Amino acid sequence: MPPFLVPKQLFSPSKPVWWAGVMLSLGIGALFYVAAFKTIEHDAGERFLQQARNAQYNINSRLNAYTDVLRSTASFFRAAEHVDRAAFHRYVEGLDIPHQFPALDNVNYAQYVAHAERDAFERNARRSGDGQALGYADFSISPPGRRDAYWVLTMIEPLPEFREKIGRDIAFRQPVARALELGRDTGELSASGMPIDRAQQPAGSGLALRLPIYRPDLPVATLEQRRAAYVGSVGIGFNVPRLTQAALEQMQVRDVRLVLVDSGDTIANAGAASVQPRLQLFDSNPDSVAPRPSDTFTIVLPIDFNNRRWEAHFSAAKELWYSRFDNYLPWLALLCGFVGSMLFYLLFHTLSSSRLRAIKMAKAMTKELRDSQSKLQQSHLKLRRLAAHADQIKEQERKRIAREIHDDLGQNLLVLRIEADMLASRTRLSHPRLHARAKSTLGQIDSTIKSVRHIINDLRPNVLDLGLSAAVEWQIAQFRQRSGMVCELIEHQQDIHIDDHCATAFFRVLQESLSNIVQHAHASLVRVELRQACGMLSMTITDNGVGTRDSSRNKVGSFGLIGIEERVSLLGGQCSIIGSPNGGTTVRISVPIDEVAPVGQRHGAMAAPEPAH
Repeated sequence: MPPFLVPKQLFSPSKPVWWAGVMLSLGIGALFYVAAFKTIEHDAGERFLQQARNAQYNINSRLNAYTDVLRSTASFFRAAEHVDRAAFHRYVEGLDIPHQFPALDNVNYAQYVAHAERDAFERNARRSGDGQALGYADFSISPPGRRDAYWVLTMIEPLPEFREKIGRDIAFRQPVARALELGRDTGELSASGMPIDRAQQPAGSGLALRLPIYRPDLPVATLEQRRAAYVGSVGIGFNVPRLTQAALEQMQVRDVRLVLVDSGDTIANAGAASVQPRLQLFDSNPDSVAPRPSDTFTIVLPIDFNNRRWEAHFSAAKELWYSRFDNYLPWLALLCGFVGSMLFYLLFHTLSSSRLRAIKMAKAMTKELRDSQSKLQQSHLKLRRLAAHADQIKEQERKRIAREIHDDLGQNLLVLRIEADMLASRTRLSHPRLHARAKSTLGQIDSTIKSVRHIINDLRPNVLDLGLSAAVEWQIAQFRQRSGMVCELIEHQQDIHIDDHCATAFFRVLQESLSNIVQHAHASLVRVELRQACGMLSMTITDNGVGTRDSSRNKVGSFGLIGIEERVSLLGGQCSIIGSPNGGTTVRISVPIDEVAPVGQRHGAMAAPEPAH
């Protein structure tokens, strides 16, 4: 292909593509910028929310404090049969309102007057003044007009600021009348939500709370009893701007706008389908221009004002809650993301440029590894064959030595015993001392024959020539005799015909397993099961001893279990050794076999000759 037709590669593994790295780094830097900006905005929003909640808590705390003042005033009226104006003045003066409750305007008492009692009440009111210039003056009920009931302010402190309120019927407005009637009928705090009109303060800045007063000598358990015992109500008036402004002053950022709104009576809202009119009670910055919503933190928090729902709308510009470091942190994050990404990009290209060399080296190393693995497998196979051959030679050598001992030494000992027995018989009467020596020699010969038999059996028991079943029974009998344990044999088939190599392997596995049980298991019961079925010969040895652990199987210098597994593996079978602490051990082996002719048909059995007596 001509060179001008070869397509140009945009990405080369050997040369870094600088423009791609720069674009990728700018993208990652932008992500870092956005993440840092969002994190700073979230932290600032959390600080704003915490400060707003603190202001909400402060407003609620002050409302609760003023409510406690009202309750204590009600308790003062209920504790006495009659409270005059002088006692009321001393009580309020003791509250130290200017210092302890700065947002509290006044404490007052409104007497309940039924329509039928109005004329008598007004006659007494026109003579109720104390005659002092700054004291209580004579009064009449205001505003004029006839109504079903009146709640007339008769006592108020501090008096100089609120003297014009004396004689005022606070229930002339319908919402206030409903709140007073509700308080009378329930005995609970009541708030109408209507602002208090006063010339000395801005319109709508004052609110009131009231608590009913009953005659102390009458019961108030039912509605009728409460209405009969009702005499009036005590109330407090407080300044909403002073109350909320004190809460705002404790915030870290001063330029937070708070708008306090009365949403209506919660009890009325719960049962009414229509929405009650909303009344704005306070605005900390009414002349401010609202910024864009995306640049402002806002939250609306509820305030419970005695069964009236208030909403505190907090808002502040986000930039007011950022520190100087917060303004630079997103750009610093962008720079760090860009530089870090460029470094990683250069590292990536450095690694990718050596990819081909690494692949070549990996291929060469893989080829060497495969060759080494093949050689290792061949060596392993040769070692296993050598081990199998050595084991076979060892068994053959044991068999040869056992036969030679049996044929030569055994026969010679047998002849020697016969001669010694004859000598002992002939000297029994004529030579007592010689007879005793002959008997002693005869006993030593018997002991030697017994030792020779043990040696022959240790090398290779002759009972193996009788078949695997007979060898297993003999081994179990020897085990019972030596250990004293209970050992059960379960045979599903009496005659098992296998070749000598396989029978010897099964016998050695049984021998090694029983030896391990004697040395380590501390068992009291052993069960051996031998089964031949479907071309498989299996043997299971189970004990109730202390069991085995995985760590004990690979203990240095311990080859018993490894030898069992290797013997079975050489026969092409499977071996499993299952044990748990205090749960006993089970050795299970299974080997594929081909049935062969009975042992007696292949060669004569060799048994150790019994000594003649």
